[in-house]
Amino acid sequence: MQINFTARRFRAHDELKQHAVDTVTKLGKFYDGIVHADIILSYERASNSVKTAEINLHVHGAILTAKQKSGDYLKSIDAAALKLEAQLEKYKMKLRGKDKKKMRELKAKV
Repeated sequence: MQINFTARRFRAHDELKQHAVDTVTKLGKFYDGIVHADIILSYERASNSVKTAEINLHVHGAILTAKQKSGDYLKSIDAAALKLEAQLEKYKMKLRGKDKKKMRELKAKV
């Protein structure tokens, strides 16, 4: 899986970048068909800033996106990853359902 990391309007520390990359890498255990991942970190307002983490996963035939805002980048990244876990599970179930329909049609023809 190829991972692109982008920090908008600030320079991310190596620890923050490593946490984001590790979190997205762990999503691979839920679905091994992830081709490409984009991690985008940004913030709103200089004082009392709201940190935003957006993660885009490119899988075969779809793009799964999660965007989360909080007061801390680590919390935002983890919350976005939780959303993506649910999306990946739903995507897998959808694929399995399509495969079962195809198999039933093939068996019916034989």
